[in-house]
Amino acid sequence: MPQIQLTPAQRKVHRAEAHHLDPVVLVGGDGLTAAVKKEVDAALKAHGLIKIRVFSDDRPSREAMLQTLADELEAAPIQHIGKLLVLWRPVPEKQKAADEDRMPGPRDVKVLKFSKRGGQKPEVKVVRVLGNQRLTPGGQVKRAKVLKKSIKKSAR
Repeated sequence: MPQIQLTPAQRKVHRAEAHHLDPVVLVGGDGLTAAVKKEVDAALKAHGLIKIRVFSDDRPSREAMLQTLADELEAAPIQHIGKLLVLWRPVPEKQKAADEDRMPGPRDVKVLKFSKRGGQKPEVKVVRVLGNQRLTPGGQVKRAKVLKKSIKKSAR
């Protein structure tokens, strides 16, 4: 599995985004185990851009870890600075399950109440309308009318 190749400009943007991040995965004395790879993969799926802290003092082994993770997890190595490794992989889009029985949620609607006397500002009132309610032209909240289904259509 090849790693993602980035241009220097793209790498620079990801380095800037990763600056304020804290390490998500910590690699201990056992090194790069299967459990660590699994956690890095889960973190990349969730966040896309992650920092990994390695507690090893051996710089060549940390560089090898960065390359190994990038190759096996199809990620792009962004930076290796000190004991921190930065990896990036695009976050996959989550598919939303279409729920056909779902009703619309609550929404806030601004209602203007005009004064009976002229020259005054209209009063702005925010009203929360639930999914089974409707707003009348006068600004009142009423329950939605139940639509009756045709007997002929339901018999088919």
